[in-house]
Amino acid sequence: MDNPDFILKDAKIALVGLGLMGGSLALSLKGRCSRLSALDLHQPTLDLALRQEVVHIAGTDPANILSDADLVILSCPVPAILDWVERLPDYIQHSCIVLDIGSTKRAIVAAFELLPSNFDPIGGHPICGREKLSLENAERFLYNEAPFVLTQLSRTSENARSAALQIVDALGAKPVWLSAEDHDRILAATSHLPYLLSSVLLHAAPEDAAPLIGPGFRSSARLAGTPSSMMLGVLHSNVDNVLNSISVFRQTLDAVETALVEENMPELEAILDQSRSKYLRLNAS
Repeated sequence: MDNPDFILKDAKIALVGLGLMGGSLALSLKGRCSRLSALDLHQPTLDLALRQEVVHIAGTDPANILSDADLVILSCPVPAILDWVERLPDYIQHSCIVLDIGSTKRAIVAAFELLPSNFDPIGGHPICGREKLSLENAERFLYNEAPFVLTQLSRTSENARSAALQIVDALGAKPVWLSAEDHDRILAATSHLPYLLSSVLLHAAPEDAAPLIGPGFRSSARLAGTPSSMMLGVLHSNVDNVLNSISVFRQTLDAVETALVEENMPELEAILDQSRSKYLRLNAS
């Protein structure tokens, strides 16, 4: 599988999971490949996908959807991805590229390493999304201009790398090559901790706050609208990095609290100015 002979327009692609991310993938890839199939266990989702012609084929039977796919994209929650990696050999005996779009990478890459040799795996994670996760909320341009992390394994072939880059290009996203370790360390601070902070922020809001909620609170609390069922697997698969990010956050929050208790406004101003400078620096790239 070392020859880069994957051609998107000729490929048979199977999506495992047809929620927000999988559905948005389908909307972007439909018409760009030879056949687009989707596997999902939620029949109303499949009915909607077929009614709106989001994919060519949709069903609940893995043997039917996966049997001759050139590329399988695992677009479901992290625990489900890990489960499907174990199950794929039951349905696929031919050479097949496997790409995931899970929110953490270490556990998935480790599972990929155990796949039989007919599989050509590569990890992925698009840095985009919404807190409303169903197919009804899928958007054709959800991935446009978004960073799309790609994580190659030692066994990943040039063919799989080429396939992943063709997918990223078709989505209008921007490829970013990262190791699984670096991905999980960074995303703990930029995605997983923000979700937890949004959730905790809601606990601090009084019940009579609704009439006074403005754009600042709304944007800060938005991630709390994400179903916990989606995030628990992410957090569990990245516990060490998330705990480290919490520790760093707590140190700064303690410094802010101390400055307020001591009415040390110069110290508080210094902390806030450092935060603003870092915000401008991180968002300048």
